[in-house]
Parts: sequence; C-alpha cells; structure tokens
Amino acid sequence: MQSTENPWQIVSKKTIYDNPWISLIHHEVINPSGNAGIYGKVHYKNWAIGVLPLDDELNTYLVGQYRFVLNQYSWEMPEGGGPLGTDPLDAAKRELLEETGLKAREWTKLHDFHLSNSVGNEFGQIYLARGLEQFEAEPEETEELQVRKVPFSEVYRMVCNSEITDSMTVAAVLRVQLMILEGKI
Repeated sequence: MQSTENPWQIVSKKTIYDNPWISLIHHEVINPSGNAGIYGKVHYKNWAIGVLPLDDELNTYLVGQYRFVLNQYSWEMPEGGGPLGTDPLDAAKRELLEETGLKAREWTKLHDFHLSNSVGNEFGQIYLARGLEQFEAEPEETEELQVRKVPFSEVYRMVCNSEITDSMTVAAVLRVQLMILEGKI
C-alpha cells in the first residue's frame, strides 16, 4: 500500500499578495520526485457557502449575477461565504436572506467540499433549505442580483445541459435530484 504522507518538502514560503479574502503564497519546494521546484497557493480566508432553497412544490430559487472573475453572467443557487472559524450554517442563513429574502425552518447539510485541489485551499459547505418564508432581500452593495423562482426539474435540466456551470450549484442540484429519486424528499 502506498503512503498517504505528504511527499512535498517546503524549503521556503513568502506571501506575495494579501487582502481580506485571500492571500497568495509562493513556495520553494522539493517535489515528490526529489527535484527543486515552485508552487503557488491561493489561501482563502472564508468558507464557501451554497444554499439550495426548495419549497413544498419543488421550486427552487436561482440568483443571477455578472461574475467579475469569469467575465460572464451566471445563474446559480444563493452563495457567499463566512469567515473561517465561524459556523458555516450561520453564513448560509445570512446568504439566503441577503440574496433572496428567504428564511428557512429546516436546514440539511448536503456536502462538505473543497473547490480546487491544484492551487487553492477553499473549503465550504452546501445546504438544502426547506420550509421557506419570504421576507425582503438584503443584497450587499457589490451585488446586482436577479432572483428567479424555477421548478427544480427545470434547474436539473439546466445543469444537465451545462446552462448552469457553477460547481457548487451543480453538486447541490445533483445531490437533491438523487434525494428525490430515493424518496428522501
């Protein structure tokens, strides 16, 4: 059986960039083959949080916004973040209210995940929110959002046809579709 221990040796590391959300760290390393090399790491300072709201009629709510980093418009479930060391569920409740104006009575954690395994260490959680009640949305000043109530079956079709490509939304929709097929919803 092959070892699961870390084969990388860090010779030195230096923070190249730092802001309230991320830092970029340059590493001088000895790689697993024993050769000198470099490795850049993006360190995330927040949880990534996703919430799939699902009402009693199996409708969900998509949030549309222009994603600066992708240079394109994206439809996705309500998403955001919360500082590491805080309860991710609290961040999920906040994000759902901020982006859609919804509050939920029932919360189910669907999955823990990490978004990248090559250059970033962003971890997060995805939740299913049920027992929905509508309030006023409270978007952040940096968000220009559209919210659409869509039958879950349509959102599943959009995921299958790559009309929705956000990885957290894809994972949540596929997980909930499986729960529906298994009779858990």
